Amino acid sequence: MPYEAPTHTVERSLRATTGAKVIAGVDEVGRGAWAGPVTVCAAITGLRRPPEGLTDSKLLTPKRRDALLEVLEDWVTAHALGHASPEEIDELGMTAALRLAAVRALEALPMRPDAVILDGKHDYLGPPWRVRTVIKGDQSCIAVAAASVIAKVRRDRMMAGLGEPGDGVADFAFAANAGYPSPVHRAALEVRGPTAYHRLSWSYLDALPQWRHLKKVRRSEEALELENGGQLGFDF
Repeated sequence: MPYEAPTHTVERSLRATTGAKVIAGVDEVGRGAWAGPVTVCAAITGLRRPPEGLTDSKLLTPKRRDALLEVLEDWVTAHALGHASPEEIDELGMTAALRLAAVRALEALPMRPDAVILDGKHDYLGPPWRVRTVIKGDQSCIAVAAASVIAKVRRDRMMAGLGEPGDGVADFAFAANAGYPSPVHRAALEVRGPTAYHRLSWSYLDALPQWRHLKKVRRSEEALELENGGQLGFDF
């Protein structure tokens, strides 16, 4: 399906209106998964012409994403990944966990960005970061598109490598579903219950009577308020 290539329009606007020189594009993956971390990539690209075919990772085939990753990691000026674990997601809620992962990614960059372009309509970062939210930024902004591909491929590879031979994790087919709902994933949950990689505050446990006792309830009122106010959608 044809798509419009991303541009540097937002980056140029930020430079002109705020004086920002170092601008990072930020995107996440894993928000709607049942297992694994939520992963955020922060990418700095400058204003150079992007690799051919760059766009939102969800519009690309796995083969094309893998090929692009090899080019992107050398092409970007800098990039870094941040993760929030299943335990942190259970404790904090998704909005606060997203911020934690994003801050980890931004602080791991070799230079501090003057501004951040954040995919979506909700600013889950907040002060002290100067943030410009862009709906479908992973399709329209080059830096965010680069972050989208890097985050997706790296998290997919991480999920594919989970577990040890004979421990039953292979039954969940994380290499195929990356921790998201799928028929194989659901079937394995019914038989084996959640693994150490699963989010135990997620509602999927409500449909598993034999494992429902494992469900965790967050106690942080601040985290609940943040999540309820975020109105975040799933990315699958």
